[in-house]
Amino acid sequence: MIVNGENLTIQDIVKVAVMGEKVQLSPESIQKIQKSREYVEQIIQKDDIVYGVTTGFGKFCNVVISPEDTRKLQLNLIRSHSVGIGEYFPEEVVRAMMLLRINALAKGYSGIRLSTLQTLLDMLNKGVIPRVPSQGSLGASGDLVPLAHMVLVMIGEGEAVYKGEVLPGEKVMEIAGIKPISLEAKEGLALINGTQAMSAVGSLALAKAVNLSKTADICGALNLEALNGIIDAFDEKVQAVRPHSGQKLCAANIKKLLEGSEFITRQGEFKVQDAYVLRCMPQVHGAVKDALSHVKNVIEIEINSATDNPLIFPDDGRVISGGNFHGEPVAINMDYMGIAVSELASISERRIERLVNPNLNEGLPAFLTGNGGLNSGLMISQYTAASLVSENKVLAHPASVDSIPSSANQEDHVSMGTIAARKAMKIVENTQNVLAIELLCATQAIDLRRAKMGRSTKLGKGTQIVYELVRKQVPQIEEDRVLSEDVKTLAKLVDSGQLARAVEEWIGELR
Repeated sequence: MIVNGENLTIQDIVKVAVMGEKVQLSPESIQKIQKSREYVEQIIQKDDIVYGVTTGFGKFCNVVISPEDTRKLQLNLIRSHSVGIGEYFPEEVVRAMMLLRINALAKGYSGIRLSTLQTLLDMLNKGVIPRVPSQGSLGASGDLVPLAHMVLVMIGEGEAVYKGEVLPGEKVMEIAGIKPISLEAKEGLALINGTQAMSAVGSLALAKAVNLSKTADICGALNLEALNGIIDAFDEKVQAVRPHSGQKLCAANIKKLLEGSEFITRQGEFKVQDAYVLRCMPQVHGAVKDALSHVKNVIEIEINSATDNPLIFPDDGRVISGGNFHGEPVAINMDYMGIAVSELASISERRIERLVNPNLNEGLPAFLTGNGGLNSGLMISQYTAASLVSENKVLAHPASVDSIPSSANQEDHVSMGTIAARKAMKIVENTQNVLAIELLCATQAIDLRRAKMGRSTKLGKGTQIVYELVRKQVPQIEEDRVLSEDVKTLAKLVDSGQLARAVEEWIGELR
């Protein structure tokens, strides 16, 4: 993959971070990087006062650093800022961080040497993945703490994972055949002053959330069949008179999934209208789709931006201190995404309740089990889903509304964007499990409904594909068994994106 700082996408990040695609710089980026560095060298020679190049950092911005100490300044920056704690980020998150920092530096506004950036590229391409603690970032000035831990390995310090083994930075660089760097003026700051940790977590969470949006439509369609739901609410005429984009997409998805189904009913055939969790899927799922579309737009601007400080503009002969490191755009949108995805779990759990509750499930056995009393069936699966939904409600409290001043009040408003991104990822993971439970319940309900309607009763074109995929991995529940492994299996199936891809191969794109 050729990166130039201009057109990286969420899917590109997945290809590199998850699938291991290799990366290289574009020729145009190489020229910009070299030109920017040449200008930094001129600044040093002229002894100009420039933040982070010939001065200290944060509140120390007024302390002038002598030319002979500029290297030590950058080394001290990385060491002093490596104060991360907590669990380590997963390897795919760190790979995404590395890619995003490379892409930001490829824009040519940071004054880094090409050889330094090539070291980070070599680490990414050869599988040297720094160990980066997940806690410690305020999200302004960018993700200083996690990015400093990333850079530690570049200078032969810290720790990294290489071929599944955790090794000291110096050792892993030697084994991988990469020479550690000695940081020159501006380089430490160029490497750590940016939003790449929050953007890395956020980008991967967003990719998963988009898949969950499609999966929620699939689960909802299966649920509609299991409860002999009414298809009329998904009519194009209903969506046309309230033409939110996501609402129209969800209704179209469900109609496409249910084409040919003999389980669904028409308005007035058996009942006049369904409960909200069935009838209002386009309005709820659709609002989530619209939210994710907005988040994607913001994140793809962010991942193709120069987010450090100061920025170098060699063509204009200027170095400008600004605030592009501030993570507020990411923070607000990670909170937004967390709230949106929480709603997918919330409505899913209520659909699960309708399936297992004998007062609501249109004549199916209580808790979807035969010999109820001796068997508890899927009673407790709803408990687990409810627990996850409740946890999401706590996690959905926004991080971006908080700020604590730092650096002696020089940095007096911060974004908490990395906290927002980490919370959003946890909400996504919880929602995967809720949808997995809905799949477990809906397929069980389909089997029981078929026993009432006849074994030859047809599912929709799309839902039949999903039903078969589920049944290949999780058999019908004949009597009580441990269900946690079934949920894990289906959660992996959801996370893989296989459900949506399999459906799309046969009935066309879900959106």
